[in-house]
Amino acid sequence: MKTTEIAFEEMLREHKNTIYTVCYMFSKDREEVNDLFQEVVINIWKGMPSFKGESNVKTWIWRISFNTCISLGRKKKRAEKVPLSMAIDLFNDGNEETRQIKQLYERIHRLQPFDRAIVLLWLEGLPYDEIGAIVGISTKNVSVRLYRIKEELKNMSNHQE
Repeated sequence: MKTTEIAFEEMLREHKNTIYTVCYMFSKDREEVNDLFQEVVINIWKGMPSFKGESNVKTWIWRISFNTCISLGRKKKRAEKVPLSMAIDLFNDGNEETRQIKQLYERIHRLQPFDRAIVLLWLEGLPYDEIGAIVGISTKNVSVRLYRIKEELKNMSNHQE
C-alpha cells in the first residue's frame, strides 16, 4: 500500500503539466505562475484526505487548480497593484504559427476567468461533460458558453489589451 506522500508525489508528476497549464492561463508572469502552482499543490495536498475517487483524478486536479487560481485572482484584484515592467518576449519566434498561438493566448487572457477556464479545458481536448463537471455547469451550458466564447474571440481586435 502506498503512503500518502508517495501517492501525492506520483500524482504531481503525472499532472504537473495540467496544473501549470491552468496557472499559465491566469498569469503571464513566470513568478506569479510559480506562486499559483505552489498554492495549487498545497490545496491538492490538503484535499487528498477528502478525495473519494468519485471523479477522475485529472478532473479533481483541474477543479482544484481552477478554483485556486480564481480565488487568488480575486484576492489579487482587491490588493493594491504595483505596476511591474517585464521586458521579456516569451515568443521570440517570428514564424506564422507561433504568432497565431501568441495571438490566441493574448485573446484568451482577455476573457473573464470563468470563460478562460472553459476554453482552456476545451483546447485541452476534454469532453463537454467533463468540462461541466470541472467548472460546475451542465454539459448543454458548456456548449452554449463555448459558442459564445468562440464568437467573442473571433471579434476581438489584435491590439486590445
